Amino acid sequence: MDFLEFIKYVPKIEKETLLAADAHKKMAPAERIFTFPELNFAELSPRKAAVMMLFYPKNDQTHLVLILRNSYSGVHSSQIAFPGGKVELDDESLAHTALRETHEEIGIHPNQIKVIKAFTEIYIPPSNFLVAPFLGISHCELTFTEQIEEVAGIVELPLTELLKDETVVIRKMNTSYGDNIEVPSFKIDEHYVWGATAMMLSELKEVLKKVL
Repeated sequence: MDFLEFIKYVPKIEKETLLAADAHKKMAPAERIFTFPELNFAELSPRKAAVMMLFYPKNDQTHLVLILRNSYSGVHSSQIAFPGGKVELDDESLAHTALRETHEEIGIHPNQIKVIKAFTEIYIPPSNFLVAPFLGISHCELTFTEQIEEVAGIVELPLTELLKDETVVIRKMNTSYGDNIEVPSFKIDEHYVWGATAMMLSELKEVLKKVL
């Protein structure tokens, strides 16, 4: 989609009702869905994090940036994710966390991003994080600088590809919920986006489909 055309829909996106768990469940493994009504955050005391779902123009077309995380010993090793990370003591808000982490991980300064809307928080059981996604927009083409300690690569997803039904596939994977289970995923070139990032993408996609 042409970026200037996309910008016209931003006021509608801001006002659109979020689908929350109904959208998340579309991209959750069946084993994960059973945990949705059982969450008690008072007992879990999850750590807080925030991520940025950043749209921007590339060759005049609307794109969304994702990152390939480095391989490491943690549960999110080598996964496709949104830029973002955990809340630090100096962060003024969750939106500030998302902006700061986006700057650190892919080199886009907060001054280049307009935060449009907060999306539904999502809990990640394996790491005990409660993650707040934010929709942001940059009005100019971007040059990414990867944080080599955290980021192995940049994935630039055209909006038109995100909106296609055929980007959603089912693949069998070993996860924290079990081995060789069927997991809904977004297939982006050679990459598969699954888990919490796919669930956040699902809510984003549902909102966009309603207004575009």
